Amino acid sequence: MREKMALRKSILAAMFLAIGLILPFITMQIPAIGKMLCPMHIPVLLCGYICGWPYGLLIGFITPLFRGVLFGMPALFPNAVCMAFELATYGMITGILSAKMEKDIRSLYISLITAMLCGRIVWGIVSAVVYASMGAGFTWKLFLMGGFINALPGILIQLIFIPSIVSRVYCVTRVEVWS
Repeated sequence: MREKMALRKSILAAMFLAIGLILPFITMQIPAIGKMLCPMHIPVLLCGYICGWPYGLLIGFITPLFRGVLFGMPALFPNAVCMAFELATYGMITGILSAKMEKDIRSLYISLITAMLCGRIVWGIVSAVVYASMGAGFTWKLFLMGGFINALPGILIQLIFIPSIVSRVYCVTRVEVWS
């Protein structure tokens, strides 16, 4: 039974990776829109909830790097590197918190918002280190604009769709998706 569940989670994680690679094509004609909608974030957050933190962390880390290598977007350095740490944090935090919290909509929102905040903080820290190593500055203004203000449409989309999808998956399958 354990092997069957591990296989199921591995297949689902691969599906979330594929979605993370494909979903940004919807917004690639207008890169500014893509940055605002954060299309790679959605499958990583779902992976953390549905497959658990180890899968969420791995898929979160490799999705932007893999996409950068395959398609050149996001630019591998510094964007994809910084995003890798951010998305890995999303996948890890959603998986850990969802496993430890009650299985209700309130807890789902708390874990989602916590993961989003932690991921953005990690992105800011990694960005500051990476940009400093390049001899460039990463200011509070850049952090707030890149992590929150410009990403507001994507944040709202995530707050609307992620709880709805996770709740529906749980109801439809009648299995424990809260790893």
